Amino acid sequence: MDLKELDLKLFELNNKILSDEGKIEILSNQLDKTEKTLYDREKYSDVLTKVSLLFQKTSEFAREQSKRQIEDIVTKCLQFIFETDIEFLIELSESRSVPVAEFFVQSNYPEGYSIKTKPEISRGGGVVDIISLALRIAFLQLNQPKLSGPLILDEPGKHVSNDYIFNLGEFLKKSSNLFNRQIIMVTHNPHLSQICDKAFQVTNKKGISEVSVYDQ
Repeated sequence: MDLKELDLKLFELNNKILSDEGKIEILSNQLDKTEKTLYDREKYSDVLTKVSLLFQKTSEFAREQSKRQIEDIVTKCLQFIFETDIEFLIELSESRSVPVAEFFVQSNYPEGYSIKTKPEISRGGGVVDIISLALRIAFLQLNQPKLSGPLILDEPGKHVSNDYIFNLGEFLKKSSNLFNRQIIMVTHNPHLSQICDKAFQVTNKKGISEVSVYDQ
């Protein structure tokens, strides 16, 4: 190989080196951009994870706060009416990422022991009626935005024994005054009729309903 051919080979080699260096620089720039994009996405993913955890913790906190408020209202209602140390408990869990709430009633005895049962098997239907009533009041008062309007009840305390019906009436009066909410109810119980500010009697005469002021 003569000198001229050697110079040509050297020229071609230099061109190839320059070309490869250009490719390396392009690949290096692309790598930098990819690494930056990956870094930004990792930061974004980290932020999303933290936000998700924040929402979860906030949701759990709000849920726990609501749970305690509802437990407190229903417990006070049960204790006022039944005049005993009884508590309303809510146990929260998740099933397929859906919150699930179970209701319990815990009776505490002076001897130092407690019995926790489902409401439907505790003291008969009376407890279920009172819990249902107290839950309605709790949801009305705790709902955001606040719900206005009267509390409408159909036969409240239908299964509550006469031993506690007077307490129920007193509880309804106190609740109406405390929460500044009108209560409209339908009842066959004469005592609950007597506690009202105004009562009407509906009688059926030959298939026609007649409404008159109830003589208290």
